[in-house]
Amino acid sequence: MEGEHKSSSYGVTKAGSVSVCDLLMRLLALTLTLVAAIVIGLDKQTKVVPIKFIDSLPPLHVPLTAKWNQMSAILYFFVANAIACTYAALSLLVGVVNRGKSKGLWILIVVLDAFMVALLFSGNGAAAAAGVLGYKGNSHVHWNKVCNVFDKFCHQMAASIAFSLLGSLLFLLLLLLPVVRLHRRP
Repeated sequence: MEGEHKSSSYGVTKAGSVSVCDLLMRLLALTLTLVAAIVIGLDKQTKVVPIKFIDSLPPLHVPLTAKWNQMSAILYFFVANAIACTYAALSLLVGVVNRGKSKGLWILIVVLDAFMVALLFSGNGAAAAAGVLGYKGNSHVHWNKVCNVFDKFCHQMAASIAFSLLGSLLFLLLLLLPVVRLHRRP
């Protein structure tokens, strides 16, 4: 049946249009990674912290600022989300403009989706590792925990990681759907 819209792999139907589900997931992935990048990009907190240099003297009260760009793991997380957000916008635009006419282009998009999954999961892992250090510290190297002081900063970072994790799961789902579609084909 020529006019029938049967689903094929890559989120493209046989009639040459892109799956609405694919486009909606790309839009949601774009939104989640954009929110993650914005939340971490605005993450900054200043607190006055007492620092004791000598036990016999009173502590010196120093204003300290925690910012997202002070740690390379969090900077990597921000850049990973910015790249994924940009890619999601471009792939969404390609999906709307191309409308599934070029299967070769959709194969490239599936490959790039795989790169986005790897990039986002590695960025999430790096940021989560930094968060665990901030929350618990590391007694072996005498790194103190900081989330007890910079609680707003740490909560905002955790929220950003959650948004990014949801975005990376959507990219993973975008990879898995073509596999499921191929498996269900008669």
